[in-house]
Amino acid sequence: MSEIGVGTQMLLAFFLLLFLKLPVAFALGLSAIFAMWQLGFGLEMVGDLITTGITKYSLLAVPFFILAGALMGVVGIAERMIQFFRVLIGGLPGGMGVVGTVVCLFWGAVSGSGPASVAAIGPLIIKSMVDDGYPKAFSAALVCTGAALSIVIPPSIGLVIYGVIAETSISDLFLAAIVPGLIMGILMLATLPYAARGRAKALAASSAAGTGLMAQPHAHLPYFSRLWRAFVDAIWGLLTPVVILGGIYGGIFTPTEAAIIATVYAMFVGVVIYRTLTPKVLFSALADASASSAVVMLVVAFASLFGWVVTVDDVVGQYSTLLLGLSHNEWVILAVIAVILLIAGMFMDAITIMFITLPIFLPVVKELGWDPVWFGVILMVNLSIGLFTPPVGINLFVAANITRLSLERIAIGAIPFLFTSLIGLTILSIFPWFSQFVLAYMK
Repeated sequence: MSEIGVGTQMLLAFFLLLFLKLPVAFALGLSAIFAMWQLGFGLEMVGDLITTGITKYSLLAVPFFILAGALMGVVGIAERMIQFFRVLIGGLPGGMGVVGTVVCLFWGAVSGSGPASVAAIGPLIIKSMVDDGYPKAFSAALVCTGAALSIVIPPSIGLVIYGVIAETSISDLFLAAIVPGLIMGILMLATLPYAARGRAKALAASSAAGTGLMAQPHAHLPYFSRLWRAFVDAIWGLLTPVVILGGIYGGIFTPTEAAIIATVYAMFVGVVIYRTLTPKVLFSALADASASSAVVMLVVAFASLFGWVVTVDDVVGQYSTLLLGLSHNEWVILAVIAVILLIAGMFMDAITIMFITLPIFLPVVKELGWDPVWFGVILMVNLSIGLFTPPVGINLFVAANITRLSLERIAIGAIPFLFTSLIGLTILSIFPWFSQFVLAYMK
C-alpha cells in the first residue's frame, strides 16, 4: 500500500466500506479520517472541516425543497394535479402513460428529488396506469424514469449542490435545464408504444367484459365541464412552478429563498385552501422531510472531509491529468466521463457521486474550455439515469416498496426508458445549444 497515494487508498477504502454495506455517509467519513491520519493531520480538524462544508447559505435550499415536496404530496396537490392532466390529455393515444409522463415532468418542478417524487406521485400514477391496461412493472418503470428527471428539471436539489461545488450560478443552471428536461420527457413519450400490445389486450378484455378502465369523476359531464372542474380543483398545484420559477427569474427572491417560499406556499394551500394539513399530517411530513434531509446533509458533511483529502493529496491533479491524457479528442473525454458517471450511478446516489467526481472533473472542464453550466446539465442527466439503473437505482427500490414487485421486474420494465434516455443524453451532449437556448433568451 505504501506505493499507492493516500488519496487513492482513501478511494479504495471508501469502495470497500460500501461493499461491506456501510451507509454512504459513514463510508465517506471513515475513509476520509483514515486518509487524514495517514497524512499526519490531527483529528481536531474534522469538526472544522465538516462545519465549513455544510455552513453554506445555498445549501439551505435542500431541506426546504424536500419539505415543500413532502407537504405538496400529503395535502392533496399531487392527487388533484394527476386528475387534471387525466381529464386534459387522458383521451390521447397512450392514455395514462401520457398523463403519467406529463405529471412526472410537472412534479419535477415541485419536488427536486427523484426518490421523493416516486413516493409522492408513484402510487396514484401506477394504479391509474394499471387501470388503463398498462403492465404494472412498466408503469412503475415509467414513474421511476420520470421522477428521476426531478434532479434535472428546476428547481433541482442536484443542481443546487452542483452550483455550490462548482461555484456556478444556480439560477443559470435552472434556466439551462428547462429544455433538456423537456427533451428527456418527449423521449419518454416515444417509449410508450413499447407497452402498447399488452395495453391493447387489456383494453379489449375490459371492453368485452362490459367494464371501463380509467373511470373518471363526473364522467357523464361534457369534456369542457369536466376539464374546468378539474382545473379549478388543481389550480393551486399548477401555480406552484409559476410561483417558484417566476419568483426566481423575476428577481423577487433567490433560489434558496424560493425553497422557503415553496414550503410556506404548500402550507398555505394545505391549511387555507384544501384544509387537509392537520397537525398530524404536518408532523408526518416534517418527520419524513427531516429524515430525507438528514441523509443528504450527512453525506454533504462527510463529503467535505473527503474533498479536503482529495485536494491536499493532489488526487485532483493526478486523476484529471490521467483523464486528459487519455485522448486529445474532447468527445472521447466526454464519453469517458459519461461512462464513469453511468457506472457510478448504478451503485451510488447522485450527491455522493458529485462530491467524489467533481473535484476531478471540474479542472478537466476548465482545461477544455467547456461551459460549466452546460456540463452541470449533462451531469444531471447522467445522474438521473443512474436513479433507475440497477443494481442500486434508488428510484427502483422506492417503486418496489410501493408496488410490492421485485426490483428485477421493475428494472426489466425500465430497459426501454434506459435506451431512450441514453439517446437523449447523446443529443444533449452533441448539441449544447439545447442547454443554452433559454439562458441566452432570458439574458
